[in-house]
Amino acid sequence: MGESTLEIAKGVLVDGKSQADYARARNITPGAVSQIVNRVWKVHLKTINIPDKFVEVTAVLPEHQAFIVKQWEKEAQSSGK
Repeated sequence: MGESTLEIAKGVLVDGKSQADYARARNITPGAVSQIVNRVWKVHLKTINIPDKFVEVTAVLPEHQAFIVKQWEKEAQSSGK
């Protein structure tokens, strides 16, 4: 993957920047930015090892609920999966 691709994906996935902002700044379509981010995300998913009967979840939650979910994740990791 090119440097520009990785920069866009990192900006969106890690730094939380807007895909629309990258589209405007790079003079590319929002769809192109979305494809870049999705391509990098799919590669990332192939590199992580999720144990049997575990599922990766992405959610937007109120802060207190997110805290609870993060605690559940720590407990699951420390229990030997």
